[in-house]
Amino acid sequence: MDDRGIHAFVPYPAAPVPHAAGGPLAGLSFAVKDLFDIAGHPTGGGNPIVLALSGIKTGTAPTVQRLLDAGARFVGKTVTDELAFSMNGQNAHFGAPVNGAAPERISGGSSSGSASAVSNGLCDFALGTDTGGSVRAPASHCGLYGLRPTHGRISLQGALDLAPSFDTCGWFTRDAATFARVAEVLLGADAAPAPTRLLWPTDLWGQLAAAAEPSAHAAAKQVQTVLGPATPVTVVLDSFEAMYWAFRHLQGREAWLTDGPLIERYAPPLGPGVAERFAFSRGVTDAQVQEASAFRARFTAHLDALLGSDGVLLLPTMPDIAPLRSEPESGLEDYRNRAIRLLCAAGLAGLPQLSLPLAGRDGAPMGLSLLGPRGSDRALVAMAHTLALAGVGR
Repeated sequence: MDDRGIHAFVPYPAAPVPHAAGGPLAGLSFAVKDLFDIAGHPTGGGNPIVLALSGIKTGTAPTVQRLLDAGARFVGKTVTDELAFSMNGQNAHFGAPVNGAAPERISGGSSSGSASAVSNGLCDFALGTDTGGSVRAPASHCGLYGLRPTHGRISLQGALDLAPSFDTCGWFTRDAATFARVAEVLLGADAAPAPTRLLWPTDLWGQLAAAAEPSAHAAAKQVQTVLGPATPVTVVLDSFEAMYWAFRHLQGREAWLTDGPLIERYAPPLGPGVAERFAFSRGVTDAQVQEASAFRARFTAHLDALLGSDGVLLLPTMPDIAPLRSEPESGLEDYRNRAIRLLCAAGLAGLPQLSLPLAGRDGAPMGLSLLGPRGSDRALVAMAHTLALAGVGR
């Protein structure tokens, strides 16, 4: 697909991808992150060696097929950050997809192309994946709705792994109504009653950049006028550092198990940041993994107890608006490490988190998130729709 210099799409030759003539998603167009298999296309994973080894796929990932069967029209595969191991949206081999909401700023990754395609109006929705924040970060940066679902709720069969115990399949839209239509197809119904109790994680709000506070707090006040007042709570267990390193060590070990054999055999030239993260991952020790696994079990129990069956955290998705595209790699890495402190809670506990485009500053958007109990995905989507109908964030 010609994307007008947006660089959202991988320039694969056109291949027909049939879709149902009617269905709940009829009339909608969608794009797919280049981690998912689609018959007639290769799967490149943002890396030339993976692309060279791929060949043309003969089958389509079940989640993509569900969308096609529901009547949605496929328009192309989107650029992903290399091996999905980044949150910057800058691929050394395939370029940097343009942020449709703030073109001078990064789109965020690793679902960069998908967020770029939707924010630039090139399709109605797009599939991405979220391991450490790869749907939530670009959703916040590009002014979109984006969900990291309950771990395992949406199939990742037929998709390239990064860190399987964290990997999830999410999607982006520009509006809440379209998001809800896709949710009906991909999520089905929640098994439990909808949560009703809004919670204010004071420690997570403390991670917000000072310049972002006025807009984020104003949007949060609007949310509470619709959903009710939020009760202060504390999410962090032990310390931010304990959470951060538990996530980094577990993600790193799994990422090396996934991609280490490829890296050791072919020695692919990895882009800035990605190379350093894989070097870190290679060095994660068994003792670090054991300690991190024990922490993860304690943290999951802690957060499950905090939320119960009816609690929803209201929090900033990211610490600030997207950094400028001109920001050096060192600055982007610092921002990524700050962001992980906000993003790792849902990942460690396997819980759903939905980013909503409600705030911003200096002409750039920023998301607020709803993080709910395990399996409350559809309820979070319904809350987002309610807030949109009430005009929150406009």
